[in-house]
Amino acid sequence: MEAPLPFPTSLCHRCAAPPRYIQTKTSTFILCPLLPQKYPPQPVHACALFRPKAPEPREP
Repeated sequence: MEAPLPFPTSLCHRCAAPPRYIQTKTSTFILCPLLPQKYPPQPVHACALFRPKAPEPREP
């Protein structure tokens, strides 16, 4: 079973620029490879650099 995503409403999870999840003992951060500030305040609801991921193929 996969762990639930942090900040489930964040656009970062649906972005084509693959986010990295950085975890400490007390916090989780989402690192963006595109943004100059790298760790945007979460949850992200709007982003000028957001590009949607391609849909995953469905299993037959």
